[in-house]
Amino acid sequence: MFFTGDASTRKRVDLGGRSSKERDRQMLLEQTRLERKRRLGLRQQTNAAIKIQKCFRGRKAVEIARLEVREQFSFTFGNRCQKADWRCFGPDSEFLRQLLFFFTANNNGDVTILLEACHLLLQYVQHNGNILSLFAGLEYSSKRFLVDHRVKKLAYICLQAIYQNRNHLKNQILMPSKYSTMPTIIFLETVVCLTNPELPWVCKIVDYLMQRKVFSLLRGMVLTGVQNVKTPESCESASSLEHVIILIASHVGQHPCCCSNVDPQWSFSSQLLTIPFLWHHLPYFKEVFSSRGLGKYYIHQMASCLPNHVRVLPNDAALEYPAHACLLGNLLEAAGVALSERNCASNTALDFVAVSTFLLEALPTVKSSARDQPGGNDVIMEEEFKETLNIDLERQICSAMDSCLLQHLVNALFRDILHADISDRDGPSSEEVEAISAVCAFLHVTFNTLPLALLMTGLAYRTELVPTLWNFIKRCHENNNWPIFSKLTAHLPGDTLGWLLPLAVFCPVYKHMLMIVDNEEFYEQEKPLSLKDTRSLIVILKQALWQLFWTIPMHASSSQKSSTSLSSSHKKLSVESIKNRSKDVISELLSQLQDWNNRRPFAPGSDFHSQEAMSETFVSQAILGNTRASEILKHAPFLVPFTSRVRIFASQLEASRERNGPHHALSRNRFKIRRNRILEDAFNQLSMLSEEDLRGPIRVTFVNEFGVEEAGIDGGGIFKDFMENITQAAFDVQYGLFKETADHLLYPNPGSGLIHEQHLQFFHFLGSLLGKAMYEGILVDVPFATFFLSKLKRKHNYLHDLPSLDPELYRHLLFLKHYEGDVSELELYFVIVNNEYGEQREEELLPGGKEKRVTSDNVIQFIHLISNHRLNYQLRHQSSHFLRGFEQLIQKEWIEMFNEHEIQLLVSGSLECMDVDDLRSNAHYSGGYHPDHHVIEMFWEVLKSFSLEYQKKFLKFVTGCSRGPLLGFKYLEPKFCIQRAAPLIVSEEDLDRLPTSATCMNLLKLPPYKNEEQMRTKLMYAISADAGFDLS
Repeated sequence: MFFTGDASTRKRVDLGGRSSKERDRQMLLEQTRLERKRRLGLRQQTNAAIKIQKCFRGRKAVEIARLEVREQFSFTFGNRCQKADWRCFGPDSEFLRQLLFFFTANNNGDVTILLEACHLLLQYVQHNGNILSLFAGLEYSSKRFLVDHRVKKLAYICLQAIYQNRNHLKNQILMPSKYSTMPTIIFLETVVCLTNPELPWVCKIVDYLMQRKVFSLLRGMVLTGVQNVKTPESCESASSLEHVIILIASHVGQHPCCCSNVDPQWSFSSQLLTIPFLWHHLPYFKEVFSSRGLGKYYIHQMASCLPNHVRVLPNDAALEYPAHACLLGNLLEAAGVALSERNCASNTALDFVAVSTFLLEALPTVKSSARDQPGGNDVIMEEEFKETLNIDLERQICSAMDSCLLQHLVNALFRDILHADISDRDGPSSEEVEAISAVCAFLHVTFNTLPLALLMTGLAYRTELVPTLWNFIKRCHENNNWPIFSKLTAHLPGDTLGWLLPLAVFCPVYKHMLMIVDNEEFYEQEKPLSLKDTRSLIVILKQALWQLFWTIPMHASSSQKSSTSLSSSHKKLSVESIKNRSKDVISELLSQLQDWNNRRPFAPGSDFHSQEAMSETFVSQAILGNTRASEILKHAPFLVPFTSRVRIFASQLEASRERNGPHHALSRNRFKIRRNRILEDAFNQLSMLSEEDLRGPIRVTFVNEFGVEEAGIDGGGIFKDFMENITQAAFDVQYGLFKETADHLLYPNPGSGLIHEQHLQFFHFLGSLLGKAMYEGILVDVPFATFFLSKLKRKHNYLHDLPSLDPELYRHLLFLKHYEGDVSELELYFVIVNNEYGEQREEELLPGGKEKRVTSDNVIQFIHLISNHRLNYQLRHQSSHFLRGFEQLIQKEWIEMFNEHEIQLLVSGSLECMDVDDLRSNAHYSGGYHPDHHVIEMFWEVLKSFSLEYQKKFLKFVTGCSRGPLLGFKYLEPKFCIQRAAPLIVSEEDLDRLPTSATCMNLLKLPPYKNEEQMRTKLMYAISADAGFDLS
């Protein structure tokens, strides 16, 4: 810089706000800290180097010592024990001391020496048998510590020798003991001799082996010895390895001993029970495990450690064989015996539930294929796997979780409850709450993991689950006191609804019972619940659903938010999971109970409705969509009164028509239809319309039998007449597409393909035709069978629907269901004979059904499959095509708001007489008529005197449809109007004219007749003329 003329030095200022002294102090401290850290690192390196050198020198010294002892041993006893005899095992001999010191499992020479020593030992035992005197001489007590030390080390190095060389010995590991010359068998039999339960040192040996992770060694041997985990080796007797496992596992699990506790990670349960298909490869061990009661001990051991120590399980044997899944499969296969014992304590059942629930939580959801479903012919299940699980392992778990296991489990848990004297006023005891909590948590997780069809029948018919759970639910509801569950559900927030879990389990099981129960059992015998209890159940379910969908806020509370952050081990038992499950199963059960009530009323229809759902606010919210009201309408529509749902449905239809109306206003579809060929002409012309065209206006011109177009302009009335006439023709049983039940209800003809080549196209067309009628609000007089209407909701039919279709078959199946003898003597097989138009064809109900005999154990399944075949399978093609056509105009969400009985009302209206007073209160007048005009009053009296048949004819005459609007004539558009059909000065010619109508305007043109007789005669003639639209 250039000199500025100022000789003074400027003071430097630190903008950081610190003086230079403070900055220098900080730097000094940092340098000191780094220096200290460097010196510490140097000291650690030095110490580590010293330790490494010390360890190395020690190991080198040991190796040198071992080499010296090994050479001395070879000189004294020979390099293959040629100079040794049985006296070498005595306490004063150097033989075992030297062998145990220098033995290394990786050294082939050492293994050979050990093999010869074991061979010598086994020969002595075979000839003399007293192994105690062999090792201890005459005085075991005085030399006990030395003998115990040598024996336990000898047993351990025998197992170590096999484990280290298992890949070379893998073909021998699972061999039975008769192959006594094989090295592996000799080692294992030596261990068997040393761990004889009668020997005084057995506890010390087992404890020593346990501390050295013996089960981990045995696990490695088994996995190596199993050539193929899917197919077990076939052997006549138990293998030597099984004998070893039996002795060690039995000692720990059966006898009171002084063995110290072992780390759960290295326990029998963690190491051996996680081997894939363990019992398949060690079948004799399974028998001992079950018969000696080892299951109780090890189940309790697992319950004590497993749920709290997630990482105790070993690494997976393979990616598709997760340890937790293998443990579950083996546990389920072995637990049946422990739970089936008469004196099985509830504690054992609770332990089993705790372990299996934990393992099921970790399991991916197993979905069965459609073939395994009872209704598999009609329902296709999607398979979703979050994890890869071997199919054989899946099959093992599903097969083991059978009805017998569930029966023993539930009986063991509920044994004390069933025998207790409990009144309805008593609240549940702590023991009852614990048992209910355990079984509900277990079954909830099971239902979310395994295929339901494999579980439900056993739970429903072989256990007391339904009556016990119902008794618990009813008492808690009546006392308004729901207990807080604990243990398995301890992770749930304290404000969790107490009825959630019991209902989530009770509903699907009870629903399954209703699928197969017959009408006599439900209504007359009042099984499985009395009708009084069923009415109480309806109230409980209704209140629960309303709380789940409406009362509980849409956004999770803080407690719920905390529950969502649970570990993955509690996903299936989280509050949200239980709520979602409860919504589904409660809705399904309540819907099914409503079906039973429609079949034969046992409760008022209003019992299913919620009072809050009757308000105008609720209806308006439901129409808006994306609200709580619309969610209720989607999942639990029966909570909403029928009239409210019809109003919502009508508004949805009107909104859809408005969206499609402007587009079609310019290009209307017009068709000429011959009255005597109405179905063929309509099919040929209308079946080609697109979905968009079907939603728009369709105009029809009729051609009479002379080929002349009928008079009249179609403003909607002719189309109504067309719809009513074509439905009468198409659904006539004479045409062959539909058949009639004994009650004259229609369902698709299973043999329609034998009559019409294009029968499926016809069903698609008829579906769209019925959809069009409903879409336009036109009622048609077509009575459908309930089991066919259920197909519009994609629902399944069951045994109780069969009487409508085939009463005789239903009686036969009931006889079979209640048959007290041996069903197998009836010589029935899983086949059914179809007879359509004289053509008999035999079909199997299951793969291999011709060879599978019906027995007392599978008779329920047989009845279920027969019902499914007749009600679902035979009609599947016709029903699916009809549904596709129907859903072109009526959305699935719309029709699912109604049950089958209500759908029939939407199609045909009420079968009750026409409400003339309602029509009168909603009528308009023109041309000089008014409500108090004497001609008008005379007209209403005449119309009221008509029979129902003529009232329907009159309605068709003026509106084009024989049935009025579902919610009354208030909703008739346009309004019904009576117009004077004569000038002010009436002549005789005017009075001689017949009444005429304009159906597109719902208009009646009525001359001013003088008396009732004349009016009655003229009206009846006009409405009975059946002259199409020529009269108008």
